[in-house]
Amino acid sequence: MTSDSKGAMDRRTVLKVGSGAGVAALAGCISTNSDDGGDTDTPTDGGGGGGGDNTQTTDGGGGGGTNRYEIGMVDATTGSLSAFGQRNQRGKDLALAAVNDVGVKDGELGIVVEDSASEPQGGVSAAQKLVNQDGVPFLIGAVGSGVSLAIYESVVQGTDVVQLSQNSTGLSLSNFPGLLRMSPTGSTQSRALANIIAEDGHDSVAVTYVNNDYGQSLADAFVENWDGEIAYNNSHDQEQQSYSSVVSQMNSSGADAWLFITYQPEFATMVNEMYSSGYDAPLYGADSVSGTDVLENTPEGSMDGMKIVVPSAPVEEENYQQFVSEFEAEYDEQPTVWSAYAYDCVINAALAVQAADEFTGAALQETVREVTRPEGEQVTSYEDAQQILADGGGPSDVDYQGVSGPIDFDENGDPKGFLQILEVQGHDYVGIGFIEG
Repeated sequence: MTSDSKGAMDRRTVLKVGSGAGVAALAGCISTNSDDGGDTDTPTDGGGGGGGDNTQTTDGGGGGGTNRYEIGMVDATTGSLSAFGQRNQRGKDLALAAVNDVGVKDGELGIVVEDSASEPQGGVSAAQKLVNQDGVPFLIGAVGSGVSLAIYESVVQGTDVVQLSQNSTGLSLSNFPGLLRMSPTGSTQSRALANIIAEDGHDSVAVTYVNNDYGQSLADAFVENWDGEIAYNNSHDQEQQSYSSVVSQMNSSGADAWLFITYQPEFATMVNEMYSSGYDAPLYGADSVSGTDVLENTPEGSMDGMKIVVPSAPVEEENYQQFVSEFEAEYDEQPTVWSAYAYDCVINAALAVQAADEFTGAALQETVREVTRPEGEQVTSYEDAQQILADGGGPSDVDYQGVSGPIDFDENGDPKGFLQILEVQGHDYVGIGFIEG
């Protein structure tokens, strides 16, 4: 979905009150707990990569060989986007276990993980290693729209490698149809925020956004969809010690409402500086400002009433509830929608491998979109989808319905999506409604 129409969501009908299940799930809430154990940035396989189609390797230890189909993943295991990356790894690990319990073709799936450090150059270096040295034909990556775009333009574009981003919502990705993504475009967020702020009776807005593709594109889309006054509209850099000048200027603008399109560490700093300065304005935010770390590092009452629009999974669907159950059993906490996106990236990749005639980028390009098309038989698990393919079905015979929702990539490489509206109540996130993408 692209931001080509202000009227795409009518202000009187955009909000759909969520059920108790949706409120409990808080699917879009991004935790920044750093207690993830394990090897989040360590390759999961022990075999050598090799180039081209030689990434199909044979593990020769013990009785007989097992074919291993290795793909790559660029994730943000460190840096300002690591909250996403940590949860991605958990979703990835659950999906990989589900795939390898069943198998892929005559073997198993392996995933080599490299860290982007939450920066475009780090992402490019990680992707170059995976594509040029390890020879992976399929690349999951990355977190951050600017990181995903840098990887595509510097490493993937002009090759047969499939790139599927797990956590990028920037609008400009839609201009690169070869760059697929599992999370929905941020244009739906921007329209929803414009509608919500207007519904709340505000006429002017002060906007600050992180100075990268993600922030710029969502801010531009918001301005395009906002009918009132833009009293302040400026970017800020990541990882600054203070944002006092930003919040001071927002306060001086006289805006009715303040909108933040930034990341959790930056937003927590801003909230503390607003609170200590005595600034009091209705607050709104895009998905990336919400998280446990923000709550833990800001004063009680400093954000009460804030509304945030976040990507969400279809929380009442049986396959999502099963995913939640497995995630909680394994990690003793609820997943976020970002974990679900990473899970579906792995399942989508495995199905593309199963359906392809050979393990090459060119062959995977032919199957990666087809295994989620609505023309096929709807299935909600890798096992059921793999069975159709193993029994002689083609990629168009399968319509995998992800735990994050229907996928069905459009001509821009964008999936369908769901959004949830969160409100900060009692210094916690409470779901108050849903928006269908």
